[in-house]
Order: sequence, then C-alpha cells, then structure tokens
Amino acid sequence: MYVPAHFAAKDGDALVAKLARAHAGVLVTVGSEGEPLASHLPFLWDAAARTLTGHIARANPHWTQGGGKGLVIFSGADAYVSPGFYPSKAEHGKVVPTWNYEAVYLSGAVTWIEDGARLETIVRALSDRHETGRAKPWRIEDAPRAYIDALLRGIVGVEMRVEKIEAKQKLSQNKNAADFDGVMRGLGAQEGESREVAALMAGVRAGSSDPDSN
Repeated sequence: MYVPAHFAAKDGDALVAKLARAHAGVLVTVGSEGEPLASHLPFLWDAAARTLTGHIARANPHWTQGGGKGLVIFSGADAYVSPGFYPSKAEHGKVVPTWNYEAVYLSGAVTWIEDGARLETIVRALSDRHETGRAKPWRIEDAPRAYIDALLRGIVGVEMRVEKIEAKQKLSQNKNAADFDGVMRGLGAQEGESREVAALMAGVRAGSSDPDSN
C-alpha cells in the first residue's frame, strides 16, 4: 500500500486491533495458476505472536490452493471529501475531490488448519471476542454438541504469520489548518460514516496543533 509519511498511522498495531475488532478482513492469496483469490472473514489479531487467525467454509475452494504468501486487508470508516469543504476553493480554486479513510494491510505466510481442537479454539476465541459486553453472551455450550461438531467439520482454519504491517490514516493531514477544519465540519454535518471520519479527524487534530506536521 502506498503510505506517504503524513498519512502513516502512528501506532500500526493499535489500528490493526481496532479494525480487526470491528470489521471482517479480506484474505488475498494467489492460486496455483496465478489467479488472485479473496475471501471475507473475521480475524483474531495477536499482537504478541504477530498472527492473524480465522476460518472459512470448507466448501470455499480458496483453502485448497495451498499456503504461501498472503495479504489481509482491513478497511475502516471512509468518506468522500468534496472540494466545497475547502475554504481555499474560494481563494484559488486549486482543489479537487478526494477520499478520507483508514486501512491496514498485513502480509505474511499463510497456513490452513484442519485440526478439530485448534478449530474449536479459534471459534471460541472469535465468539468470545465479539460476544463480550452483550447482556447474554452466546457461548458454544449454548448449542447442541453434535451440532457444533458438525459445523466444525464444515470449516477450515487459517493463520497468517504477519511479517509486514502497512497502516494508513488518510485524514486530510496534508491540508492547511483552514482546509482541514473545513473538511472536518463538512463531514461532521453529514450522516453515517462521514461523521465517524470527522471524529477520526478530530482525534488527529487533538494529537497535533498543526495538521501539516503529521
């Protein structure tokens, strides 16, 4: 991923942890005949071990293409940035549309997991991660054991040993203070993810008095 210095996340691990908790990732590998293969799936990020683990359906042919190198992409909030948000548009007109977003790319060696006990550990960990905080968290024991065993036979686990993290927060850090504030106000006045991006920009502003210095 192209990451100019002013868009590089200050804490790549923290951004991975945040996005992996809230979003599915996209696993990309190259097949035996050179074709790209991609699957959406939830992942667990272990920062200490530098691993991502998850699982896909056994019926998904992706896993039959073997291991090797892979790429996992997590995308966070994103929003269109209109030139109309920039005060400098009225001054000189030298502005164009763009897009603000958060994303991380993780690359490394991929292995597939068929061991039943390991698969159950992955499923339990994923469930615990996403059920935590609910009034009545779901647990594997809530379902019949035979049903769980059958479902475990229908999945294959995957692990990536992460060798490289590219973490990007493109949040108008390359703009002057007036244009930065204009984008933040413009996005904050909209609905959905635009407001989330505006909040992310507010975090960038809180971390630096001058957006151009990031």
